[in-house]
Amino acid sequence: MTIERRKFLKKFYLVSIIALFVFMVAAICIGRYTIAPLDVLNSLFNPTSISDPTVPVVVQEVRIPRVLLAVVVGAGIAVAGASLQAIFGNPLVSEEILGVSSGASFGAALGIVTIGTTLGTQTSAVFFGFAAMYLTYIIARRRGRVTVLMLVLAGIITSSVFGSGVSLLKYFADPRNELPAITFWLMGSLASASKETIFRTMPSIIISLFFLYRYRWQLNLLSLEEDEAVSLGVNIKKMRVIIIFFTTVIVAAAVSIAGVISFVGLIVPHFTRMIVGTDNKHLIPATMIMGAIFVLITDTLARSLTGSEIPLSILSSLLGVPFFIYLLRRTGGVLDD
Repeated sequence: MTIERRKFLKKFYLVSIIALFVFMVAAICIGRYTIAPLDVLNSLFNPTSISDPTVPVVVQEVRIPRVLLAVVVGAGIAVAGASLQAIFGNPLVSEEILGVSSGASFGAALGIVTIGTTLGTQTSAVFFGFAAMYLTYIIARRRGRVTVLMLVLAGIITSSVFGSGVSLLKYFADPRNELPAITFWLMGSLASASKETIFRTMPSIIISLFFLYRYRWQLNLLSLEEDEAVSLGVNIKKMRVIIIFFTTVIVAAAVSIAGVISFVGLIVPHFTRMIVGTDNKHLIPATMIMGAIFVLITDTLARSLTGSEIPLSILSSLLGVPFFIYLLRRTGGVLDD
């Protein structure tokens, strides 16, 4: 790596981290109830000095948990997408390819219909997210081997099965209460963010992010042809299982709390790759930051543009589809070096 390249990467990390911090502060201030930056600081360190008692409550109980959740969920989904793109060797792969999102969505819908509590719904989503991943792996396993092609095909089958299950639950759901709840959940939202959901969701995503970053060198090798990776001493089967496990944890946890947020795991990694390159040593941490910024901006717009909250997937799709078309035409589905 050249000196100029190192300097560029250092500047990129510095600017992106500062930008993330600025967007976090702005997201706390912006909303249908606007709060001045000074009041935000006073709410954290000297709440008794604020004349309006609702300001500290909004900042501490509503805005900060939601901002933190947006940052962690955005970073997690983006890195999950980047990791899967590395092991599949294709920039058009996203976290939905293995059926985990569909399984978690089915679990959430089932929880809404049968359990009715937030905790029960989230638990059901996580359980069926892992069940979907296990089903994909069982279908893909042939003669003791699991190939990339079989994983993709099995993921499509699993997504179809659980997608049909979601449609069935929507058909039988109460149209006055349960059906709107399922529909809104599936379109993505961070409206349920709270201190409790933060403590339930963030640890699993953060731990998974740590391990995916730890295996960044192996991700580089998994991007090679199988024969090359094996010749370099990589246990392909073991590493694929490890990477897929941690991406499943991230996706299941994210869907359980925020629903399905489209295009984050597809667009953000490739956009970041265009800036920092394909080396996962830099791609993984850069994708964390860019994913956090993307979801943070999208969520701030979702809750601020209109009187009622816009589902996240609508805005993320509006932002992601044009770039996806460009990406498809530019790459032809091949991961550039």
